Amino acid sequence: MEESAPPAPNCELYLVRHAQSEWNASGRWQGQADPPLSPDGRVQASALVARLEAELAGISVTGLVCSDLGRARETAAELGRKFGLIPVSDPELRELDIGEWSGLRRAEIAAQDPELLARFEANDPNARPPGGETRRELRHRARWAIRRIANGDPWGRVLIVSHLGLIRALLPGAEPKNAEFVRVSAADAVTRRLRLESGEEGTGEGPL
Repeated sequence: MEESAPPAPNCELYLVRHAQSEWNASGRWQGQADPPLSPDGRVQASALVARLEAELAGISVTGLVCSDLGRARETAAELGRKFGLIPVSDPELRELDIGEWSGLRRAEIAAQDPELLARFEANDPNARPPGGETRRELRHRARWAIRRIANGDPWGRVLIVSHLGLIRALLPGAEPKNAEFVRVSAADAVTRRLRLESGEEGTGEGPL
């Protein structure tokens, strides 16, 4: 089992999935590749600003952190303009690294290595795309990134713009669509899967 640590400070997080990218629109798997937002994605980012403005009416936002990949930075820039914050880029918030699968469509990956793809899609925590990382490694990276961010603003309210894989790694069962968000305490974000894996919450591992 991965190394555990005390719960993070109980600041409030809004885990935001970036708006639609060009590769989302074309069905290509991205990982840590860096396609820009699609035209629809830029519309989604603007709509996200309006939703968060309504959600946070009269409530101050103390931080804005994002993955350093362009689709997350573009989405965060829209939020920064609204909330008067400069987004801080953090490479530890990147999507799962899928290595040589990046840029391919699912059918192309299935033609190359159907057995590995089946393990990956069955949420095997140790399934490693060629040249990429495992979900277990992503979970470790995600938890410690969130802990570090929370320690820097222990009682604040922070917007974190990242990727579906990272949000799933923190919150089993979370399935935000492009430009959607999940509100959670930092302590819950870094301990929820640990509780799940120890049998205290849920009965199995949600889709990643």
